Amino acid sequence: MKKSFFNPIFFTFFLSISCFLSTMFAESTQDSLLGSARVVFQTNYGDIEFGFYPSVAPQTVEHIYKLVRLGCYNTNHFFRVDKGFVAQVADVSGGRTAPMNEEQRKEAEKTIKGEFSDVKHVRGILSMGRYSDPDSAQSSFSMLLGDAPHLDHEYAIFGKVTKGDETLKKLEELPTRREGIFVMPTERITILSTYYYGKYRDGDLSTG
Repeated sequence: MKKSFFNPIFFTFFLSISCFLSTMFAESTQDSLLGSARVVFQTNYGDIEFGFYPSVAPQTVEHIYKLVRLGCYNTNHFFRVDKGFVAQVADVSGGRTAPMNEEQRKEAEKTIKGEFSDVKHVRGILSMGRYSDPDSAQSSFSMLLGDAPHLDHEYAIFGKVTKGDETLKKLEELPTRREGIFVMPTERITILSTYYYGKYRDGDLSTG
């Protein structure tokens, strides 16, 4: 009888190394897509900085960056925190405590065409929220708290968290309650203020 040379310990080690290398390759590829522009959300649990993928989702990036420049995310909040899955920012039209001026409301009510790509949903990725219509995204988006391959090609990825993973970990430890499909924090996670710097492409984002 022919002997089997299958070694379960070696096989498990091989799979672990393969997964590690795949993750490292994916992160390296995604980092190469980042523009130089950065946005910082200052929350009551710490700061979160993120950058954009202008070559992957140009319309989405321009829209989100303009919302930030107009101050639309100030006083908004994270309405959803599902540990190991997503921390989701509310639509600014209904999530802010401060009133919106006409220019802010006009930009916030725009819907953006779904810019789906081959970039993977892994921890740190920024992905637009939407309804069943693929072109219904407005201002809500998620920060991925883990790998979610089932979201690939279904939601528009437009950037990545560059600093503040320790803040995301704090959010994951907060008490939550479940409402339907949503896991929501029991206390408000407020985006106190925001600021931005740099460019996301060769042109200056101070106009438009």
